[in-house]
Amino acid sequence: MRIAVDVMGGDHGCGVVIQGVKLALQANRKISALFLVGDQAAIHAALPPRGFRDHRVRVVHASEVVTMDDKPAAALRKKKDSSIAHAAELVAEGKADALVSLGNTGGIFAAATFKVGRIPGVDRGCLATVIPRQGSEFVLLDAGANIECKPLHLAQFAVMGSVYSREVLGRKNPRVGILSIGTEDIKGNELTLAGFRLCKRLDLNFIGNVEGHDLFRDRVDVVVCDGFVGNIVLKTSESLAVAMVSMLKRELMRNPKRQLGAYLARNAFQAIRRRMDPEVHGGAPLLGFKGMVFKAHGSARERAVASALRITAEAVRHRVNELITLEIARANEMLASADASVAVTA
Repeated sequence: MRIAVDVMGGDHGCGVVIQGVKLALQANRKISALFLVGDQAAIHAALPPRGFRDHRVRVVHASEVVTMDDKPAAALRKKKDSSIAHAAELVAEGKADALVSLGNTGGIFAAATFKVGRIPGVDRGCLATVIPRQGSEFVLLDAGANIECKPLHLAQFAVMGSVYSREVLGRKNPRVGILSIGTEDIKGNELTLAGFRLCKRLDLNFIGNVEGHDLFRDRVDVVVCDGFVGNIVLKTSESLAVAMVSMLKRELMRNPKRQLGAYLARNAFQAIRRRMDPEVHGGAPLLGFKGMVFKAHGSARERAVASALRITAEAVRHRVNELITLEIARANEMLASADASVAVTA
């Protein structure tokens, strides 16, 4: 497999990204080629100090960077020599199977849309985020790429999320639910009600509506919503996790007895911390595109970059895009057949 890495978009410079790439290549011999895309001088300067020599690595020069302050679509048009543009072109030209970037999420999504292109039959690509919970995790999509959605988009998100959960996270028959304000079939707004009806027609393990308090109770594996709601859920979950850790730490340090208890339970606390560590997943996949596209955290350090590459390679190995192509085509046929049947009956 071949992966293109946009090394210029992270907060800590290309050296940190390159070190993460080195870790990933050491761990995965199945990566046959890895393109470091960015400023050639900066990349070549960062390689020797890290003792990085690997015949699989190739440098692709790009003189520009789409920054966090840039407006995505406009920046992609103006900065034609940007690192994300060149990384996306490598995928579009068939030279790479996937791309990983730490840059501007909107810029990555725009590059995936306009340069890589959507899978035939996919109306909208989406941002999927894996969120940990006790004993497992669930996939939330869309997590912020599409603020306004149509019912068909939710149905296709459900199909793509189910494929990703099954192939990458190992769920044999992922439970799919639409995030709403109640579990009853009649609860929700026009979008979720219509999305519910479409999902019921598909060959999914669709469990119906789920509420916010279902997400962390191991009741659903794929949570479907529009990007507006999904981004709120994601950021609320992240901030709540940080707040809970902070409150727990403060309370455990209040007196010597509590400090002793904290010391005795330190292994349990470390296990929870590892479970909630964002560097384990390294970022989020963008689903629905002709190549695998992965958005790593802008603040990612070496381990997170390596994790992003590991998960990307896993998605390529499991042929996630090929399966999405097949299952989206089948889903679209089922929906069209159901619409035709209703029309004839009417």
